[in-house]
Order: sequence, then structure tokens, then C-alpha cells
Amino acid sequence: MTNPATAILAGSAEGPIIASDEALSFWGGVDPATGKVIDIHHPLHGQTITGSVLMMPSTRGSCTGSGVMLDLVLSGRGPAALVFCQPEDVVTLGALIAAEMFGKRLAVLRLSPQAFDRLARQPSARITPDRIEAGGLSVAVQPPATSDLRLDGTDRAMLGGAGGEAVAQAMRIICAMAAQQGAERLTDITQGHIDGCIYASPANLVFAEKMAAMGARVRVPTTMNAISVDHAGWRRQGVAPDFGGPAQRLADAYVRMGCRPSFTCSPYLLDSAPGKGEPVAWAESNAVIYANSVLGARTAKHPDFLDLCIALTGRAPLAGVYLDRHRKARRIIDVALPDGIDDAFWPLVGYLAGKASPDRIPLLRGLSAARPGTDELKALCAAFGTTSAAPMLHIEGITPEAGMIAGDADHRAITQGEMAQGWRLLNEGPEQVELIALGSPHASLSECRALARGLAGRKVAVPTILTTGRDTIASARDEGLLTALEGSGVTVLPDLCWCSISEPVFPAATRTLMTNSGKYAHYGPGLSGRAVRFGNLDQCMNAALTGSAPHALPGWLREGWRR
Repeated sequence: MTNPATAILAGSAEGPIIASDEALSFWGGVDPATGKVIDIHHPLHGQTITGSVLMMPSTRGSCTGSGVMLDLVLSGRGPAALVFCQPEDVVTLGALIAAEMFGKRLAVLRLSPQAFDRLARQPSARITPDRIEAGGLSVAVQPPATSDLRLDGTDRAMLGGAGGEAVAQAMRIICAMAAQQGAERLTDITQGHIDGCIYASPANLVFAEKMAAMGARVRVPTTMNAISVDHAGWRRQGVAPDFGGPAQRLADAYVRMGCRPSFTCSPYLLDSAPGKGEPVAWAESNAVIYANSVLGARTAKHPDFLDLCIALTGRAPLAGVYLDRHRKARRIIDVALPDGIDDAFWPLVGYLAGKASPDRIPLLRGLSAARPGTDELKALCAAFGTTSAAPMLHIEGITPEAGMIAGDADHRAITQGEMAQGWRLLNEGPEQVELIALGSPHASLSECRALARGLAGRKVAVPTILTTGRDTIASARDEGLLTALEGSGVTVLPDLCWCSISEPVFPAATRTLMTNSGKYAHYGPGLSGRAVRFGNLDQCMNAALTGSAPHALPGWLREGWRR
């Protein structure tokens, strides 16, 4: 091959090649306890990646993939090497933490698309720090790029230990990531949002407690994502101490480091949400996409662990969508807007837009007439993040930077037929449902109102669980909504969210659940092991009252299309 590989993290490895041309979210896509791919929508579903040379263009989805990767490496269940052909931060950061803090090295390489395609056709590979050997192929490996990072005096002081051991460790990690991102300098940020507080694996706890023991303390206001248990209620809910205890300890470690116990995956609903142009450091995929796209704030899609490092220093690599040139749409997607849409339209379009633009920022056209609000855009951004690696999107006539379009942007379309196909893909479960899952991402106050208004005091027939943030619950209590929802039999849970909920809070007898979330409709089968149905809020409420969700395309998918 004429195009050499570049080592992002140098190392040696040997193993069978497992390759896919589709990106994968490691959180919700790979079981850290087995190394098996659990995303039922992914081509590698059912395969075990342990010991393999794992090849894919990049990753997508959750920022928590870094924690999954760290745990896989520390437990010996990880791949032998990772090979990408596009920039990738999330699992690369997990591998970097494994080497930097735990002395466990995993080779991470990036190839040109042409070299990637040729290598992916080989059965196995042997990797050394300077070469890849596979069958008759021999590929030169360039060493990791030397950093041209310019640090100011404060950066250098932190790197030298002036702020303590934890800050120095954080700066080393930030500088290493800045080098692989091609950043020339660091930038100040005004606030952080921590995603690493989810107990994705024991590695998340090991990292957090190690940093806390070193005296880590955040330097900027920092909120926290949903955690894996109801912090105050997990014991009475019957959660096993060997899970609930570590999950609570993980959350408490971040609180000790000065983070605000907001425990929500919808930080854009808080009073601390950033404004247009404000540089922040958020993790959690849906929050990152909403912040960049809808609020016009600026944040990279920071992996778990890097989020804390940035919060400890107040500094982030000046790369990616912190810069204007990387915020431009490179794909224009025309959306066929039907008449009479309901709230299920938005997560479905987000899900399909991610599939249509898995590796670049898109501009969606044709939606402005529908005038989406906060709830609709929240649902769209969350679903987009499950199928795309892009940290933002634009919507013509809606989002504040929709005029930022690259001159070489290409074109795609989302058709009526593709919407119908997407609907069926997310509705493969049977008609009988035993659980209704609402609040992924965390429900807003207006969504609580809609649920209470729709149920109108009627009692649900199957377990119905709504997850939301503490601030929203407080407001719902003040309005009497909490009393109304609980009177209808709805369980309202703080702190945790559907992507981290587990038995027995997740009812063990469930065979099929129904949700109005495109995000959870995608992740739910792999995370819960149950069949999933997807629909609008009215359909979810009807299923909650009857236990049945008839299979049928919504009216707006069958008729009444705009021309």
C-alpha cells in the first residue's frame, strides 16, 4: 500500500480482523461483561470483539463508550487493536486513559479509506509499532503525530503540578487528546457537564475515585448527567447493593469533586443552560447535539473522563466544532414533510437523519413550516445522536447557525418510503406490551403536563415509568402534576434515565416495552434484552391503559403529503 497507517496510540497486537463499514456506539452497543456486540441494528450484532483487530470507520452515539472501552481493556475482554479511517475521540480516550493511568496499552490506528478497505478484506493482522502485516499486505505505520500545541503560562503551570496531582494528570490527558485532534492551542470554557457519572462499568468508578483521591476539584460550574440509580431511593426499590452501592459511590465521587448533583441528561432544560457562542465542555451525546444545534453554544462531543479533565482545568482543545469552519453543514438533507404530523415524527426524522449523515454535520430542509419547539428538537437531537457521529446538525429556518453550509456540501433526501421503513424497524416487537418507558432524554415540564392531561386521572393497566430531572420534579410537584401522575399509577423517577435503568426498577416480567423515544427505541433491545415498540405519546398512553399497541403506520405516513 502507498498510504501508510498513522498510530494514534502506538502498540503491538495480533488477531483476527472483525470489520464493519458502519460506526458503532460502544455504550449500548457492546456488553463490557462479555465483549459481545449487543446493538441489534448493527451488522456486527452477536459477534465478540475480544482479541480482535476491530475495524470500523469511527464510533457514534454515547460519550460513555470511553468507559466501556476502559473496562474492556482493564478486564482483558477488549479488542487487540482498534483501526479507524475517520477521526475518533470516544473509545480512543478510553484507550488513552488505560495507558496513561493504568499502564494497559491498546494500539489505536487510523488508515486512509483506501488502505482501510484493503485491510478489512484480510482474515487477520499483526501490528507492530511501525508496520501492519496482513496476508500479503504490508503497511507502514507512521508514529503518533508530534504535538505543535502552544500552551500558555497557566497551562504549563498546571501541567507541571502547580494545581496538584489531579490537575497535572488532567492536563496530560487533555494535551494528548489535543495532539491527536490537531489542536494548536487550548481554549477557556465556562461550564462543564459530566457524563462519566453513569455506572457503565467498574472502570468508571475506579477512574473517578482515583481522581477524587488525588484531590481533584472542578474549576468551572459543572452539572452532572443522569446516574444509574435513584440516589436516595435505590435501597427501598430493591436494587442489589453490589450495583446500587458502586453506582451511588460513583455519583458521590463527582459531587465531592465539586460537581452539581443535577443528575439529568437534559442539562439544556436547567437555568444554567449556555447561550449562543458560549464555549462549554459537555458530554452526553443528546446534550452535546442540542447545545451546539439549538442553543448555538460550542462544545465538542467530549468523551467520558475527558469531561472531568476539562472541568478540573477550565481548558479544552481548540478543535472540532469550537471552530467556525468545522460547524458548517457538509450534507443537505431534504425532508418530505407530511401533513398532520404528531410528536413521533421528530425522533423518527432525527433517527433517519443520522443514518443519512453518519459522518458529517447535516442541514435538514423542509421542516420549518412545522415550527418545532423545545420538546420536538430534544427528541430529534437525541435520536440523531444514536445513528450519527456528528456533534451537531442544522435545521433551515429553525436553528441559529443554519446558514453555515460548506461550499462542497452534497445532497440527500428522506422520503416517505424511508420513514415507513424506519417506523417498521423501530416497531419489530409484538402488540402486547408490559411496560411504558417515557423520559429518554429526561422529560421536560411541558411533557409532564401533556402526560397528566392525556391520562386525565385514568389508571394505567401496565407499569408506566417516567424519568426526569430533580428540577423538573420539583416544578411538577408545585403544579400538582406529580400528584396527578402518581394518582394515575405513573412512577416518576429522578436521577436515573432509561439508558441506565436496570432490574428490579425495570420490571423483570417485561417482555415488550413501548417508548416515544427514538433514542431508547434504538438502544433498548440491546440494553434491556426486551422487544421494543415505538410510537407517539398518545399511543404510549393508550398502551399504558390497555396493554396493547396495534401495529399500524400513523396516518401522516400513509396519506396527506406536502408536495
